[in-house]
Amino acid sequence: MEIKREALVNQISDPSTVWDLIIIGGGATGLGVAVDAASRGFKTLLLEQSDFAKGTSSRSTKLVHGGVRYLAQGNIGLVVEALRERGILLRNAPHLVRNESFIIPNYSWLNAAFYSIGLSVYDLLAGKRSFGRSRLISTRELIHRIPNIQQKGLKAGVLYHDGQFDDARLAVSLALTAIEQGACLLNYCRVTSLSKQGNKINGLAATDLETNISYHLKAKTVVNATGVFVDEILVMDSPEAGAMVRPSQGVHLVFDKSFLGPHDALMIPKTKDGRVLFAIPWHDRTLIGTTDTPLDAHQLEPKALEEEIQFILDTSAVYLTKIPTRKDVLSVFAGLRPLAAPQGENQKTKEISRSHKLILSPSGLVTITGGKWTTYRKMAEDTVDMAIQSGGLTKRLCKTKTLYLHGFHESVDWTDPFFVYGSDAMSVKALTKENPAWKEALDPRLPYIGAEVIWATRNEMARRIEDVLARRTRALFLDARAAMAMAPAVAHLMAEELNKDGSWEKEQILSFNLIAKNYILNG
Repeated sequence: MEIKREALVNQISDPSTVWDLIIIGGGATGLGVAVDAASRGFKTLLLEQSDFAKGTSSRSTKLVHGGVRYLAQGNIGLVVEALRERGILLRNAPHLVRNESFIIPNYSWLNAAFYSIGLSVYDLLAGKRSFGRSRLISTRELIHRIPNIQQKGLKAGVLYHDGQFDDARLAVSLALTAIEQGACLLNYCRVTSLSKQGNKINGLAATDLETNISYHLKAKTVVNATGVFVDEILVMDSPEAGAMVRPSQGVHLVFDKSFLGPHDALMIPKTKDGRVLFAIPWHDRTLIGTTDTPLDAHQLEPKALEEEIQFILDTSAVYLTKIPTRKDVLSVFAGLRPLAAPQGENQKTKEISRSHKLILSPSGLVTITGGKWTTYRKMAEDTVDMAIQSGGLTKRLCKTKTLYLHGFHESVDWTDPFFVYGSDAMSVKALTKENPAWKEALDPRLPYIGAEVIWATRNEMARRIEDVLARRTRALFLDARAAMAMAPAVAHLMAEELNKDGSWEKEQILSFNLIAKNYILNG
């Protein structure tokens, strides 16, 4: 399905068109709302100021999980909901979500018993959607599975099962699913103001950032699904609106797979400051994170703080015998979580519930915030239900529990780098027949080929180098230096597809390199 931006823009060019829902924000939540609304038959438009999943939604810990930490906090409701949604997501997108085994190393028998019992409860809460039973494992089995584990004082391990996925690729799948269901989605289209009739919102103004043309769009209801930017839309609606969101930063470091191994993930349930740390096999690399640092401001390209990087390195050194160092880091990335603003002075961000929150403003604006990737579908369902109420829409039942996502493919070869395309994989590979040069690797350090750049540009709405290297492929997140080396070739391929000139290529390379430098650790 080739997607032309001109055709999408044409859909918003008629000022008399009235949309049932206009969704602001193209992250996990906004894309989920678009899929839900369109599949119910509503006339749906989604606008994203940057690229889909540019922010938080491409920078997660790559887990589809109930949240062992939330169980320890006593948030049973969130855990049950997330475990149910985990099962639904595995069924609807088996090409992007898989069962991952996690091991908790225990250096005291008391902890071994505690986590063994706790994870048995986790299994019970999962019920028929369990990914596999947890069990106590011997030090011998643990060492066999993760040879790099610190053995001194090791008593036993607890093995349990959870989900692992590729966040940005799931976002792309959701975007394509929404379009297949009849929605219109536009990236690089910024909402500049909300319009009202009396005190009620009846539309908005938006500018296409590629042409600088502004559009005035009519809507029965508007959904604010902008993550850490929700307060900015709320202020558009009501200038005196108070802060709803307090951003919390999470940082991840990426290493060669030899630091962990290709199969099992490591979970440290309580670091010295009470956080959770994961080491996960991901795309033939080892991903270690995350941190939980409260911030007072937010930005599209958050930067890892030195103390966050050091925390991950120091904690890894406690549990791994092959100790990761700064020079081993292939990429470092930071993401912001949109947490509810703390109500008490002493409330820490890691203690704030990850449950989602819905707000219906007097103007009719529907705002959704909080939550996590795993529960995106339920968040979307609740949001559309409220939008129906707000916009006086005809009540229609949610269909996404059984809706297969774009690329649905059950027999997955996880060793094939093309697995993320699901049922599209053969079509991507077939592009090499159109031009054999597209079969060449873009860089020997990563598995990506030219055909994937062409596919992303033609079929997945990629508009800039960064869209391809950060989110359609995961090059920037897996090896930032390799991604920078790939940039000129990607720019040239995209320029030919988009009919751009040499100055566009140079500008794109420069722009991408400025971003990519933040993913590289020096020293």
